[in-house]
Amino acid sequence: MTSGDRPPAHPDAARVDRRITEIRGRMDELDSELVTLLNERARCAKEIGSLKETVGLEVYQPAREIEVLKHVRSQNDGPLEADAITRLFERIIDEARRLERSTGSGVE
Repeated sequence: MTSGDRPPAHPDAARVDRRITEIRGRMDELDSELVTLLNERARCAKEIGSLKETVGLEVYQPAREIEVLKHVRSQNDGPLEADAITRLFERIIDEARRLERSTGSGVE
C-alpha cells in the first residue's frame, strides 16, 4: 500500500491521541489509588478476623456480606450498574476470605 492509498488522517487525530494519553495517565493514577485502598481494606479485614478469632466468632458472616453489598450499591452513582458493583465487591470479599485462610488471620 502506498501513501496515496491510505485515507487522509482525521484532522482531530492528534488531539484525540493526546486526550487518550491524558485519560490513560489518570486511569493509571486511579489504579494506584485502588491498589492502596484495597490493601488498606485487607489490613482492616485481617484485624477484624484476628478479633473474631479471639472470641471464637465465625469468619463467614452472611448477614455482614449482605450489608456490605447493600452499602456499596447505595454509594454507586454510575456509570457502573449495581450488578457490576455487586460482582466487583463479591470478588473483593472472596479475596479477603482467601487471605484470612492463608494467613490464619481473619478477614471480613
